[in-house]
Amino acid sequence: MGEDVGVRTFTREDRARYREKVRRCLDVFAEMLRESRFDVDRPMTGLEIELNLVDDGYQPAMRNADVLAAIADPAFQTELGQFNVEINVAPRRLAGHGAGEFETHVRASLNSAEERARTVGAHMVMIGILPTLRPEHLSRANLSANPRYALLNEQIFAARGEDLEIAVNGVERLTTTADTILPEAACTSTQFHLQVSPAQFADYWNAAQAIAGVQVALGANAPFLFGRHLWAETRIPLFQQATDTRSEEIKAQGVRPRVWFGERWITNVFDLFEENVRYFPALLPVCDEEDPARTLAGGDVPKLAELRLHNGTIYRWNRPVYDVLRGRPHLRVENRVLPAGPTVLDTIANGAFYFGLVRALAESDRPLWSQMSFSAAEENFYGCARHGIDAQVFWPGLGYVPVTELVLRRLLPLAYEGLDRWGVAPDERDRLLTVIEQRCLTGRNGASWQVEALHRFEASDHLDRPAALREVVRHYVTLMHSNRPVHEWPLP
Repeated sequence: MGEDVGVRTFTREDRARYREKVRRCLDVFAEMLRESRFDVDRPMTGLEIELNLVDDGYQPAMRNADVLAAIADPAFQTELGQFNVEINVAPRRLAGHGAGEFETHVRASLNSAEERARTVGAHMVMIGILPTLRPEHLSRANLSANPRYALLNEQIFAARGEDLEIAVNGVERLTTTADTILPEAACTSTQFHLQVSPAQFADYWNAAQAIAGVQVALGANAPFLFGRHLWAETRIPLFQQATDTRSEEIKAQGVRPRVWFGERWITNVFDLFEENVRYFPALLPVCDEEDPARTLAGGDVPKLAELRLHNGTIYRWNRPVYDVLRGRPHLRVENRVLPAGPTVLDTIANGAFYFGLVRALAESDRPLWSQMSFSAAEENFYGCARHGIDAQVFWPGLGYVPVTELVLRRLLPLAYEGLDRWGVAPDERDRLLTVIEQRCLTGRNGASWQVEALHRFEASDHLDRPAALREVVRHYVTLMHSNRPVHEWPLP
């Protein structure tokens, strides 16, 4: 969720000062881009996974403070809801067996964390939306203790001036309201980070946008919310609605949402930061003491704290990130489109597909985005979120095709090529991309398994919906711990 912010209220003067400071940060950022002061020598990749906590009855467990105390590992951090935690995995290079090292590290960390969480009556689940979650679990009392979350909640509702309306029309329909931003906590994701140079950033971001729909189709793992069967990846509409600061009248004026696919291909990373500053008012107008222009003029690297904080409250599905590590600034594309799970192996396979494919597309002689409208990429994204692995997508030269056919015919060969360019060991490349291939051949991902399992429990065992969903989670957790890829999961 970003940097911690202490308890406080904001005045009109705070907002005016913050706006001026953000614009100064943007000017300094532009100067840094012109002077090429960025770390580009050894590009790194990173990974974050958000997790749900459940009790022994597979209901949400509001125990993240107790769980984090038991785990006692700084890699695990709080998240918005008391039934959430997040693991931040140390960045590493992909070359050789880097992807396999990610998998080994994450499995070991999660196994250890699960063992300790059990001592306080909780279990960890990697899933896009917890099927047993109910509206009563999303009360304000279940916000995590970090003051940042209370402030975000307060500021979003102050901007809206009314309760949130959640409306998703899928296989079944859901319409409800919320008086907190906790519906956002229902959305647990996997985030891939890719460090790129300023010169390459636009190509990598455009490539990531172009394939976002395909990623969601293959990785969908959130078909249920509040007992309803909705989209294959219900996280997408839910997250957009749960953080929406716009009233209905403001929406009608065409004001952009804070969860945003975007509206155009870019030519420079500056485009994204400048849009964020131009279009979105501050949610958390907290000013740092640093004068970024003076810091830069003195030969040091500015933190650009206000620009980074502002950027962290605008939830692009592919977000630009400026950061400073060991005194050197760098840029990252933060890919936020995928849900958590189902297994660590599935997660790392999703990462291999993404990292390989974006590199091949970003370095292609004829950019894909010169052949495809931005609106087509956005249409693919929402269509794939709705229909998952059964989706059809538009692709240049092919027209509308089943997403699995596109991946098997066109995109997997490109992913192989891209991983070769990263220097990934052939055995690692083949093992991980075979998971993606088999997902396409079997037509099974996390969402399709959950739906089929639910139907089995309702039809064969004559369970009502709440009991059937509880059984789905029980079987899911067992299979998740097996680390067998989801395309191999048996139905109950």
